[in-house]
Amino acid sequence: MKKARIIKIVSSRYEVLDEMGNRLLCVAMGKLRKSKSPVVGDLVMIEEFENQIGIQKILPRKNELVRPSIANVDQAIIVMSCKNPDFSTVLVDRLIFQVVYAQIHPVLCFTKMDLIEEDDIIHQKIKEYKESGYEVYVSGKGYACDELIQALKGKISVLTGQSGAGKSSLLNRIDPSFHLQTQEISKALGRGKHTTRHCELHEIAGGWVADTPGFSSMDFTNMDALTLAERIPDFQDYLHECRFNDCIHVKEPDCAIRNACEQGSIKKERYEHYVEIVEMIKNAKVKY
Repeated sequence: MKKARIIKIVSSRYEVLDEMGNRLLCVAMGKLRKSKSPVVGDLVMIEEFENQIGIQKILPRKNELVRPSIANVDQAIIVMSCKNPDFSTVLVDRLIFQVVYAQIHPVLCFTKMDLIEEDDIIHQKIKEYKESGYEVYVSGKGYACDELIQALKGKISVLTGQSGAGKSSLLNRIDPSFHLQTQEISKALGRGKHTTRHCELHEIAGGWVADTPGFSSMDFTNMDALTLAERIPDFQDYLHECRFNDCIHVKEPDCAIRNACEQGSIKKERYEHYVEIVEMIKNAKVKY
């Protein structure tokens, strides 16, 4: 048997990339189908038979996302448009919370920078994300993509964000030979009509990228508030300094996170967005 990574799934056929760089078509063996299903990004053990190659085993995953169904992701590129559709720190932060909860590194990319004025408040919001320690890139007509290309190199990345934010167009600018289907923004709806039909890893800029449907709704109900707080990058310097070990940083006394927020060390807006999610989590729990 040899090791390979699943890079594409169409129906019950799996395209894998082996350690020699060969692309192979495989099927999942019967014993495998009775356990967990293989997903794009999975590292698997494959074996060649007379007339086919079979996936015999799925190796342990370091992380996984349900939507899209993908595993072993190094980073999530959160793509947010500055205009058409409108910029939203609420959406950026909720996407950050989702990907860090899945133990995936968030990378922020703000597109359509050429459509906003120099004094637009969005510039300040982008500066605040940088000050909070986030990896941030900007894009638009006339903007170079060199730094983002380096960020993609050697990594498995998933692109997520608003429909119509320009995810596919961004990849096309990074690599002109790269052609995902794109559509113009629907002016009536103010959002894009996404055309990606399946999850697939595309080779680009020396790495692998999955272009995924934009999030129209996000489900936080299965999250644990304490786990979420432990994974939010803004909170890292103040964790375990609260009076209570199970502090979720909302109303508890002597909370280091709340104190840092009041002192300006943690951005108030990000903290408020966190509190909103904690309320969603609480309201979703069954009450006896």
